[in-house]
Amino acid sequence: MGTKKQTTYIALLLLHIVIGGVIYVVPFLAVLLTMLTFVSGLIILLKTRNKNNEALYLSAYVVGIEVFLRMTNGMIFNEFGKYTVMIFLLIGMFYTGFSRNAWPYWLFLIFLVPGIIVSTATLSYETNMRKAIAFNISGPVCLGMAAIYCFDRKITIRELRNLLTTFAMPIVTVVTYLFLYTPSVRDVVTGTQSNFETSGGFGPNQVSTMLGFGTFVFFSQFLLNSPTRRLQLINIALTLMTAYRGIITFSRGGMITGCIMILLLVIMTYFKLNKEGRSKMLVVFIFTILASLSVWIYSSYQTSGLIDKRYANQDALGREKESKLSGREELIKTEIQMFVDHPFLGIGVGKNKEYRQELTGIDLATHNEITRMLAEHGILGVINLLILFIVPLVLSLGNRNHIFLFCFLAFWLFTINHAAMRLAAPAFIYALTLLKVYPDDEKDPLHRE
Repeated sequence: MGTKKQTTYIALLLLHIVIGGVIYVVPFLAVLLTMLTFVSGLIILLKTRNKNNEALYLSAYVVGIEVFLRMTNGMIFNEFGKYTVMIFLLIGMFYTGFSRNAWPYWLFLIFLVPGIIVSTATLSYETNMRKAIAFNISGPVCLGMAAIYCFDRKITIRELRNLLTTFAMPIVTVVTYLFLYTPSVRDVVTGTQSNFETSGGFGPNQVSTMLGFGTFVFFSQFLLNSPTRRLQLINIALTLMTAYRGIITFSRGGMITGCIMILLLVIMTYFKLNKEGRSKMLVVFIFTILASLSVWIYSSYQTSGLIDKRYANQDALGREKESKLSGREELIKTEIQMFVDHPFLGIGVGKNKEYRQELTGIDLATHNEITRMLAEHGILGVINLLILFIVPLVLSLGNRNHIFLFCFLAFWLFTINHAAMRLAAPAFIYALTLLKVYPDDEKDPLHRE
């Protein structure tokens, strides 16, 4: 990263800190930010004709900013993130095409259709059919479209690092807003349940998901994209601040996922280095452990020890909680029962909430995309899950330069197990596992079918 790029990086970080501060003071500007993100994205795509994968970078920015727009009520409609990503990537494919070999993901999309048809017959008259179907199917459709765009699409290691930088900028805005929204953590933490006050007034599960990913992104910047001491200090500071804000949401899934991603990145990087590089990597790993402990100790101090009890699955009085997954076991159990009762075509998209209420009286939407696919799509859901698991693993055999492949796959897998596909993030980040990554000096000219 040259001096000019370093200056640009720091300037962009400062800009996104300012955006977080301004919207905290003038909340209605969040709607203008939503509109600006969409309109400017369209203009850029139409002007550049996606010559340099602009669709990919614009989609990454939308994924990064989505949770901020939700917590500030800037969303024009709830599924803005997923639909915007799909629109950007469709325009990108219009200009630069897609690989013929992406046929498994065309099958994936086709196999979603019977579940939609079944739902038109099974959803009750009281249910808003359009909303119920859109809420549950938008995530998988976004994943399918993103996967078709990314499948075997050529990108260099430098461009992949730039993509992570694109993710990083809006996450800085999220962290800035959270510090302003809840400057005093001690005043709002009174128990061990997920905390809306430390999550900007929005869902802690989704905020934790993006902060866990943000922790990984800034750590990646520190490890792989910080050629000067100044950038190293900036990126490690951002890593620690993002981790701290993620921990105190009291939502465990996102932060555990972020830690797994960091561990996978360290392992992947270690085995690609020579002997001298591995020695330095061990020093970095030890430093990372010590820094993580310091963040945890500070979080424990700020929450009067309640965060320790949260991760130990205890209540505020130190008593063991009955459920280890915040009650999600019952949701998983009912969805497996739905699959057993309707194994062929499932119960239909969006029906699981109604069906669960009939079975148990529990009026909650799913938190687990795997069991939702089984319940709502039956055997076709099983086939689709096999496609999602197998294809990236097969591609990884010939894609050794994609150092983030298993990190991205882990994010998708663990996120859909605790937060389903409420956000566009798991769909889009899964698709990034399918990119064909080349060293910076070996990228072939881009010829798409």
